[in-house]
Amino acid sequence: MASLYLHIPFCEHKCIYCDFYSVESLDSMDRFLSALKQEIELYADYSIKEEFETIFFGGGTPSLLKPKTLHEILDRLSTTFTIRRDAEVTVEANPGTVDRAKLRSYREAGVNRLSFGVQSFHDDELKFLTRIHSSEQAKVSVLMAKDVGFNNVNIDLIFSLPNQTLQRWEENLRQAVELEPQHISAYSLIVEKGTPLADMVAAKLVSPLPVETEAEMYEFTMAYLRSAGFQHYEVSNYAKPGFRSRHNSNYWNHSNYLGFGPSAHSFWSATPLGDRRRWWNVRSIDGYCEKILNRQLPLAGQEVLTEEQLVEEAIMLGLRSDGIDLYRLSSEFGVDLLTAARSTIEQLTAEHLTTLNDHTLRLTDKGYLLCDEISEVMISSISLAHTSCESV
Repeated sequence: MASLYLHIPFCEHKCIYCDFYSVESLDSMDRFLSALKQEIELYADYSIKEEFETIFFGGGTPSLLKPKTLHEILDRLSTTFTIRRDAEVTVEANPGTVDRAKLRSYREAGVNRLSFGVQSFHDDELKFLTRIHSSEQAKVSVLMAKDVGFNNVNIDLIFSLPNQTLQRWEENLRQAVELEPQHISAYSLIVEKGTPLADMVAAKLVSPLPVETEAEMYEFTMAYLRSAGFQHYEVSNYAKPGFRSRHNSNYWNHSNYLGFGPSAHSFWSATPLGDRRRWWNVRSIDGYCEKILNRQLPLAGQEVLTEEQLVEEAIMLGLRSDGIDLYRLSSEFGVDLLTAARSTIEQLTAEHLTTLNDHTLRLTDKGYLLCDEISEVMISSISLAHTSCESV
């Protein structure tokens, strides 16, 4: 199964921590939408042997789209690609950009999952993050979504804000859980290069929390949400049983996906050229529209992936999510991880960082704290084993 992603690059206001491509003016919206529909048609050949099971509108702020426009885009997708009848269709929404009528129209258009960028239930934290909604608006938006019939709702939260205490973070989690969403994404605040937040840190206007405090918050999050009935199925994602994000899971499983819009990425395991390829679009609305107008793919770059790269990504993505499927790794790439990295796995298991059950190698809560480091160690172990075999 495959996925479709649409990047809607418009925001009413760009937050200080965000490094995703977006613009704050809607002047180019009509031109962009025309180009988007044309780009979708340029990929019609990819529907021949593939069925798509998820559609995700990200941004930017996709909830700025009028219901009629959203309906037109979904119609264009359904006439171009083979979409499963039970496809998961997600729209990212900012509280304050939706009302009851818009939410009802989104649902009637075929949207069945909403992801609200709440980030915090403390107004002073929202002000620091330069969010343009209030805590009350966030609660009202989630409740309205439930009232009009949405039964698959995600709430995004951010922890490890400067000066944030564990008690304040616990209050954010408590209020999120009380709204009874089916999914919660909890991310630590990352200082991305080129953002206003990075400039503030460099100027010593704000100071990131100590690593130890961030780790304490993360461990608390895992325990708190597990006790509330959520399954921790990826580093930053928690779901009630049956409500894992199918779209994001496809990314982590190395499934095929097509991305449309400026800066969108795509991955395909068997392109018309017969290779495994990743490509990405230009990070400019003007550049994007110009290429589409000339019937060109709006590419900024692409790469053909080697088997070694795919193995490394399978290990990294597996550890970040539900674990490394050892059978799949062996059948697809001929890598016997238990043999190639036996000593590493034994050491990680002895230190209670990983578990091995049903031929799946998973991280423990303690291991999640060191996910990137463990991935590097595992990949290095395989590389050393491969080198040793070649030298024999």
